[in-house]
Amino acid sequence: MMKSKTLTIAIASCLLWLASWAIAPVAFAMTQIQLTDLSYRECPSELAEGIVSSGGASRPSNCFLISGKANNTSGKMLVDADVYGRIFDANGDPVFQNRGRVGTLPEVPPGASDFEIQITVSANQPTPLQLKKFKASGFSGKVRPFYYD
Repeated sequence: MMKSKTLTIAIASCLLWLASWAIAPVAFAMTQIQLTDLSYRECPSELAEGIVSSGGASRPSNCFLISGKANNTSGKMLVDADVYGRIFDANGDPVFQNRGRVGTLPEVPPGASDFEIQITVSANQPTPLQLKKFKASGFSGKVRPFYYD
């Protein structure tokens, strides 16, 4: 009797688990995006105006645009792609302490496409900047949190 009750509970648990996948939102796999031809330039004055450094404090800072090519080999439009990389100043000091995420690309079409990300760097960090180990990963659909009521 105990074995049949245990088996019934196990089967019911499996069925509930399968049913949860049937009603849960579709998960979108993260897709890697290769970033090449990286460069940067100062922001045009209209973008740089009113820049505030991290933490909301008003400290002197410089605005830069990082640009390059994004190579999406998935064959699908990717969205919400997080860009990661290491940025160092002319002295080899990190521009973003303890932070590898540089920005987000809202959309990355299939194939090679141009991208641009705006960053803010403390004015006391000398240029030229060094851009290293840049990569991105995006999703084939909008990623939204799913909440159970």
